[in-house]
Amino acid sequence: MSLEAAIAAHSFGLGARPGEVEAAGSAPRDWLMSQLSRPVPQPRPFSGDAFRSGGELAAGFLKLRKMQKDPTALLAAFKTHAQSYVREMGARFAVGFSTKQPFAERLVWFWSNHFAVSAQNPRAIAVAGAFEREAIRPNISGKFEDMLLAAVRHPAMQLYLDNAQSIGPHSLAGRIVNRGLNENLGRELMELHTLGVDGGYTQDDVVALAKLLTGWSIDPDGGGRNGFRYYPIRHEPGDIVLRGKTYPSGEDGGIAALKDLAHDPATARHIARKFAVHFIADEPPKESVARLEAVFNSTGGNLMALAEAAVNDPLAWKAGKKMRSPVEYVTAAYRLMNWPHGGDIDQQLKGAMAAARLMGQFPLAAPSPKGWPDSSESWSGPDAILNRIQWAREVGNRLPDSFDPLALAEASMGPLLQSDTHTAMTKAASAGEAVALLLCSPEFQRR
Repeated sequence: MSLEAAIAAHSFGLGARPGEVEAAGSAPRDWLMSQLSRPVPQPRPFSGDAFRSGGELAAGFLKLRKMQKDPTALLAAFKTHAQSYVREMGARFAVGFSTKQPFAERLVWFWSNHFAVSAQNPRAIAVAGAFEREAIRPNISGKFEDMLLAAVRHPAMQLYLDNAQSIGPHSLAGRIVNRGLNENLGRELMELHTLGVDGGYTQDDVVALAKLLTGWSIDPDGGGRNGFRYYPIRHEPGDIVLRGKTYPSGEDGGIAALKDLAHDPATARHIARKFAVHFIADEPPKESVARLEAVFNSTGGNLMALAEAAVNDPLAWKAGKKMRSPVEYVTAAYRLMNWPHGGDIDQQLKGAMAAARLMGQFPLAAPSPKGWPDSSESWSGPDAILNRIQWAREVGNRLPDSFDPLALAEASMGPLLQSDTHTAMTKAASAGEAVALLLCSPEFQRR
């Protein structure tokens, strides 16, 4: 069993399921890239109706405004939205636990966090899951500009960053209603999604991009283009200058501006560094960032090529560089144990979600548009580690004494398993205690 195969499963994947390190075999890079040659699995509901589209969910949210005079009905509607979000996140966890394309799933998580839409904002709770299903999953191996456009147009982003109601001050609607320009989406698009905070834009550019995106909103009937609708009556008229370039009035002007941002050299630098931080180290080597940046630029933002560049970077193949986030940690543990299984799958999923939340993280619920932090220090504080230790003990207590933890550890961790951990496991008083020691070990908590 090769060290690189184990690194592929843990550093690029989500933690090894039984047999996965062997599956990576002698060609772990090929194993990783082969996962991007087919569509990423979509979360599926375990019971009840299929998940609704983002357009339908957003249209339902818009109707809540009519309930403002009926607090009881409004509260009930929000409760329904919250339950729908939890149901979607349960299905999302289940994909992570069972997928045979863990590298592809990790890329989904990376890009969802890059284009963060958070359920902590009541406007987004109903549509956060649909955002990942519709804007992110289909685009992880395509062009960055396509993912950018899909993310910006999606009803979830329109609601989360308040663009759905943004109106050009000099538009026909702006002269009639007492509402105006909202700069949130324009600012976050440049600061977080494309150029980066040091990407060379000004407050005037924020205003200009916000004007270019006026009229971009939501179809109240849930139809349109995946729930998106452009309203010319709300769009700021006239040519608009953004970062020294003039864009025409209308929806096409906004699309052209987004494409230019997607191909800007500053965007390549920003994306390359974030990618290197995620897959290589909290402080990635400059040469790795430069390689990723060059690939992004030379391929026009081809995300498949970017992923391949990360996989082929020799500096990415060092084990234990990054502390697993709570969702990553719980996912890796469930994959190790081949959970959920048996007759109480729903309860096992709820237990996983509760554990991740207790440890301080929940999918698509970041505290701000910046997304969840991607540094080890964010997840390695004393309280965080104590929560992991307690949970590891609870996991161990659920196991029968007939369980063989050493065989599991050797098969799933391979050469990553440290001798100190192996020795401690052999001396454990029970199988459950041995598994808890494995889950608490440095090599399991890091990827």
